[in-house]
Amino acid sequence: MSTALIHPEAVLHDALQDLCTPLFASLRRSDQRRRGTEYIHGLLSTHGRKSIRNMAALIGGSSTGQSLHHFICSSTWDWIPVRRAMAEYLMRSAPPQAYVARPMTIPKVGRHSVGVSRYFSADEGQALNAQRAIGVWGVADTVTAPLNWRLFLPQVWIKDGLRRNQASIPYAAEPETISDGVLTACRESLVDWELPPLPVVVDIDEADPVATVLGLHAQGLPSMVRVHGELPLCVNDPALTGHSARRMTAPEIMQAARALFRPVARTALVASVGVRVPGTGPGGAPLSLVGITAPGRREPAELWLTDLPHPTAAALRLTGFARRVDQDFDGVTAQVGIRDYVGRSYSGWHRHTTLASAAHAVSVLSGVGAAPQLRQAS
Repeated sequence: MSTALIHPEAVLHDALQDLCTPLFASLRRSDQRRRGTEYIHGLLSTHGRKSIRNMAALIGGSSTGQSLHHFICSSTWDWIPVRRAMAEYLMRSAPPQAYVARPMTIPKVGRHSVGVSRYFSADEGQALNAQRAIGVWGVADTVTAPLNWRLFLPQVWIKDGLRRNQASIPYAAEPETISDGVLTACRESLVDWELPPLPVVVDIDEADPVATVLGLHAQGLPSMVRVHGELPLCVNDPALTGHSARRMTAPEIMQAARALFRPVARTALVASVGVRVPGTGPGGAPLSLVGITAPGRREPAELWLTDLPHPTAAALRLTGFARRVDQDFDGVTAQVGIRDYVGRSYSGWHRHTTLASAAHAVSVLSGVGAAPQLRQAS
């Protein structure tokens, strides 16, 4: 007896319809709910750049383009309830085991897109003209999906009244560091939305490891934060009693702890050392410095600061989640046009990234992966 194969397009269409019902429940008008579904459909269906013009050409022509442009750039619908609804849907469909805070860089040619500025990228080794954002992702066994985004606003965008007004940046927005952005994005999406307080993994060059770990700890969120550079710490571990009298850098501490490395899952050696922040007493949050290296290497390839109580056992699994998010960003999120918004407005940027995140969720929850082309619904 033969079994008919279900076409991936049909699976993707069903997943889109299933998500959009709760996703747009906060939108009172039926035309807004319809436009939201059309926009996600366009992100999943359009070849190449996911501009409103290209999506409208596939979905319904110039009049559709005008409607979609208004829906994203000029409408008044609030993206926060939509993001929260998507997060709650993901909690039911693919309950996460951890969260990952990840940076997103969007290169730009001009200077008018909201938040764009020149900065030096350590990854690229050069100065870039770009928007930057922090994404908070949920990571389940087989699914990763972005839950929330925070656009980084350099001081020039906060202090320049003309640019601020042209981009409709909210009055409450103030200058912040990358670490501030991580903490605010996590508080908004994990604490305010009352999501499960699971570990947060942060691998962002500019994030201050101490400020980020302690800030998340204060929110009731355990974390592992990647250490980049010569972070000063003090040893607070009986296994290294001879090194507790002076301040040391994170690499120096791991070098002193080389005898503590143990094999984990046959693929890596892991060690953890209790540490404290210089100038603090013994009553603060218990912190550990974790080193991860490959067998045969003399120095750790990765260093992480954490407040997890037993970090050695969890280190490989949690840091692996960050790598999975990177892979899915390249393989799915970028493919559905997360970086393709070309408007200037703050609210337009947030509405676009919200719906691109929903397109990512439809793609991965359907099991299809990077989306095949959907035909226009009749």
